[in-house]
Amino acid sequence: MKRIMISLFTLVLIAGCSCPFKGGTKDVTQYVNPLIGGAATGHTFPGACAPFGMIQASPDTGNANWMYCSGYVFTDEKIRGFSQTHLNGTGCADLGDIQIQPFTGDYRRPDFFSTYKKETQKARVGYYGVTLEDFGVNVEITATPRVAFYRMTYQKAAPARLLVDLQHGLAGGQGQIDNRVLQGESKKEDPYTITGWSQTKGWVTRYYYYVITFDRPIAAMQKLESKKGEKGARYVLDFNLKAGETVQSKIALSSVSIEGAKKNLMAEVSGWDFDAVQAKTRASWNSFLSRATIEGTPAQKENFYTAMYHLFIQPTDIADVDGQYRGADDKVAAIPGGAYYSTLSLWDTYRAAHPLYTILSPERVDGFINTMIAHHKAQGYLPIWTLWGKENHCMVGIHSIPVIVDAYLKGFRGFDAAAAYQSIKESITKPNQGFECEAYDKYGYLPFDITKGGSVSRLVEHGYDDYCAAQFAKALGKTDDAAFFTKRAGYYKSVFDPETKFLRGKDTKGNWRTPFDPAKLSHWGSDYVEGNSWQYTWHVMQDPEGLIELMGGKKPFSEKLSSLFLQPGHVIGEKVLDVTGLIGQYAHGNEPSHHVIYFFNYAGDAWKGEEQVRKVFDTQYKNTPDGLCGNDDCGQMSAWYIFSAMGFYPFNPCNDGYTFGAPQVPKVTLSLAGGKTFTVEAKGLSEANKYVKSVTLNGKPVSGFKLAHRDIMAGGSLVFEMSPTPVKNR
Repeated sequence: MKRIMISLFTLVLIAGCSCPFKGGTKDVTQYVNPLIGGAATGHTFPGACAPFGMIQASPDTGNANWMYCSGYVFTDEKIRGFSQTHLNGTGCADLGDIQIQPFTGDYRRPDFFSTYKKETQKARVGYYGVTLEDFGVNVEITATPRVAFYRMTYQKAAPARLLVDLQHGLAGGQGQIDNRVLQGESKKEDPYTITGWSQTKGWVTRYYYYVITFDRPIAAMQKLESKKGEKGARYVLDFNLKAGETVQSKIALSSVSIEGAKKNLMAEVSGWDFDAVQAKTRASWNSFLSRATIEGTPAQKENFYTAMYHLFIQPTDIADVDGQYRGADDKVAAIPGGAYYSTLSLWDTYRAAHPLYTILSPERVDGFINTMIAHHKAQGYLPIWTLWGKENHCMVGIHSIPVIVDAYLKGFRGFDAAAAYQSIKESITKPNQGFECEAYDKYGYLPFDITKGGSVSRLVEHGYDDYCAAQFAKALGKTDDAAFFTKRAGYYKSVFDPETKFLRGKDTKGNWRTPFDPAKLSHWGSDYVEGNSWQYTWHVMQDPEGLIELMGGKKPFSEKLSSLFLQPGHVIGEKVLDVTGLIGQYAHGNEPSHHVIYFFNYAGDAWKGEEQVRKVFDTQYKNTPDGLCGNDDCGQMSAWYIFSAMGFYPFNPCNDGYTFGAPQVPKVTLSLAGGKTFTVEAKGLSEANKYVKSVTLNGKPVSGFKLAHRDIMAGGSLVFEMSPTPVKNR
C-alpha cells in the first residue's frame, strides 16, 4: 500500500505536466530566490509550496499591519511561528492557518518568538530552513500541494516542545485576529495525531479541516488559556527527545472535511522521507520553470525564474485529491477535471498573468474556466476576487470575463461555452458590488453622485469587461448582444473632458467634479480606485485609437503620454499604500499602469516606450528582498516582467495578440505543448543598445507592432535587432 501511495503522490505532483512539453530536463530551480519581494512592498513569502498548491508553509515575522499581508518581512529579527497558508504579494491579509512554533523551556511565557540569523535562513524551491536561536531548534519545511512537512531538530537537552496555535491568522488588525475563529473543534485522535476544523472570518468567511500528525508520540498535551472571545485553541505538545534528535510533522488541509484531509495526506505523503518529498516537489517545480530557458546575467536569470516561480504559486487548487471542494455557497461539490482554483486576484492577473498561463501552462486554463463557471452557478455572478472559494469583492470590474473570453478565442474548448457566455451576460447585466447597471445604461457612464465610490474606475473597468463580452458574443453569433456590449465598451468617452483631456468624474446632471486635480490619489472615496486620473485616463485597452482621436491625434496624444512620466513623482491627496513604483505619475507598482507604456506603439512612437521599458527594468525589479517596487499581486508584477523581458506584452489581454516593446534579456526559448519551441533573441542587446531597429519572425520582416498568439504557439523564432539610437516611424 505504501508503494502505491507514493506512486499516487508522484502522479499528483506531475498532473500539471500532462501536456508533452519539450522542457524539463535541465534544473533551473537553482535560479529561483524566494526571498525576492520579501521586504518593502513586495509582500511575498519565502516558505515551501508546490505549483498551484493549497499549502504555502512559511515563517511569520509579524501581523496586524499592512506590511504583513504575507506574514513575513525580511528585515525583521524574530520569527513568531510557521503557518500553513499564505498569500503571495497581496494588498490585504488573510490565511495564516495553524501556526506552529517549536521551542524549549517553560511554556508560561509572554510569547513564543525567537531571534534568527539571516545566514541560517535557506529559502529555495520547495524548501525553507532556519535556526531558531533562542530555542536551539533547526526548522526545515517542504510541501506537497495539500500537505506541509516539517523536520525539527532540537539541539538542546531540554523539554522539546511545540506550540500549535489554532487561533492564529493573518489580519489587518489585532481585533480581527482575536475574533477570527467563529467556531471549531480539535481533538487528539491517538498519540501521534490531532484532527479538527475551524470556521474563520477574515477577508472571507470559510471552513478548513486538518490533520496534524507526528513521527513520534506526543508525550504530553497542554491546552493554554484562551483570551476573551477566542474560540480557537492553543496547545503545547511535549516530545521525549535527546539533544540533537528530530521530530517530524505533517499537516494536511482540506476545504471539505477531516476525512478529506486524511485522504490528501495518504495520497501525497504516506511515509516520513522528508528528503524524498522535497526532491519530488523540486522536480514538479522544475517541470514548470524549465518551460522557459533564458540566456543572460546571473541577476537576469534570478529575476526571470523567480518571476516564473511567483507566477505558478497560484491560482491555488483547493479541491481534495478526489476532486471535491467547498464552493462559494458552502456546499460540497465535485469539479470536472478534479481541480477547483481559488486565490483568483483577477483585477490584477487578467492583465498579463492569465495570458501567460495560456502560453506556459495551457493544461491548467480549462480548469480555471470551469472553476469560474462553477462559482457563478453557486453565487449568481462570476468571480471578482476569490479566496478559498469565497468571494471577497475586492476591487472593481468582473475580470474573470476577459480570462474566459481570451481562453475561448485562443481555442480552449475544455469547458461549456454556452454556460460560460451565460455566466458572463448575467454577471454584467445585474447589479453587484456597487455596479449600478441601470445608471450605467441610462447615463452612458456612472455618475459620481449616485455611485458608491470610484465612478471613473468602475466605468472603465466594466467597460473593458463589456468589450470582452462583445467579442465572445460575436464569436457565438449573438449579434444583438455584441452590439449592446460594444456600445457599452465606448461609454468611457462620456467622461472624457475635452478641456483637460482627462477622464473625469461627472454627476447625474452632466457636471464635472470640481475642483479637479488629475494627480490627486484616491483609494475608494473619490472617482478613482487605487489611483488618480493620470493613471486611469489610459485605461482604454479596447479602443486605443478612439482615445488617441479624443486627444486630438497621435502627436498630442504622444506628448501627453510622455508628460505622464515627467510629472512630479509624489503622492497628492489620500495616501494609497498600493500606488508605488512611481516614474512621474506612472505607477508601476499598481496594475492599472501596466499596459500604459505600450500605448506609445499606437501613437507611432514605439521608441519612447522602449526607453520607459528599460527604465522600469533598471529601477523597479532587482534580485534582492526589496527588489519589487510593489505588491507582486499573485504573479501579475512577475508576469509583466516575463513578457516585457521577452519584448512583447498583452496590451489588450483578450486575444488581441501582443504589442512589441524592447527585450531586456539576450535570448529566451519557450518550450510549448506538443514539443514545439518559440525562441526570442535580442541581437546586439546592451546597456546602450536599448532601442529596436527591426523585428523578424521566422526570418521574415514584421510590419506593424503586433505579434499574434498563434505565431507563438506554432513555434518559431522572433529576432529583434537592437540599436543605440531611436528608430522613429519604424
